[in-house]
Amino acid sequence: MPKNWTDIPFKVIPVIQELMASRISVWIYSGDTDGRVPMTTSRYSIDKLQTSVKTPWYPRMYEGEVDGYVVGYENLTFVTIRGAGHFVPSYQPARGLAFFSSFLEGKLP
Repeated sequence: MPKNWTDIPFKVIPVIQELMASRISVWIYSGDTDGRVPMTTSRYSIDKLQTSVKTPWYPRMYEGEVDGYVVGYENLTFVTIRGAGHFVPSYQPARGLAFFSSFLEGKLP
């Protein structure tokens, strides 16, 4: 991280904790082929939040196919997008749009 960046936190975990404590619903997503921020890193970070699962893992469907998986926690949802890399909309535009539409509508995908 450049040394002159002072307006963003170096670690995002405290920011997510603050949002969750304020009862703001947080969605974290990962493309399952993302080499920059792999799903395992996202899951490890979520584990550090020490929150319990409210909705167990389940597959998301899009046009009759599994297009990822979802797990829900208290004020946090983790979504994977199948076949997507770091820039989900460029790798999987239709699946990315379905995911973002769900987020904007406030509905679990």
